[in-house]
Amino acid sequence: MKDRLKLLRKSLKLTQEEFAARIGIKRNSYANYEIGRNKPIDAVIFSICREYRVSETWLRTGEGEMFIPYDEETRLLKWARAVFTDESAVFQRRFAMMMTELTPEQWKVMEKMADRLAGKEKNTAFR
Repeated sequence: MKDRLKLLRKSLKLTQEEFAARIGIKRNSYANYEIGRNKPIDAVIFSICREYRVSETWLRTGEGEMFIPYDEETRLLKWARAVFTDESAVFQRRFAMMMTELTPEQWKVMEKMADRLAGKEKNTAFR
């Protein structure tokens, strides 16, 4: 498990301090898990899986995928939570708030513009 914990943390680009803080433990406790000195108790494993959306099976055995895939609604909620809690996301918050006031016609225009930005639209009406 120690190697999987380190692989997980590195894939998330977190320090031991950052990883441990998000699951509510001290850095040295987490470091002992990574080097194999101690094995995390079930409560710590559960916290890791919940906080980082990690498959418990993968974490314990190495079988399957590392992460549990997000469904669309969960991805949207995670994005919204990040935008509305990150003080530097001023434009994203303002943009999200503007979207709440769009009319159905404006939504159609936004859809076309978004498709164009994503390279999915062939229409040249907005050039």
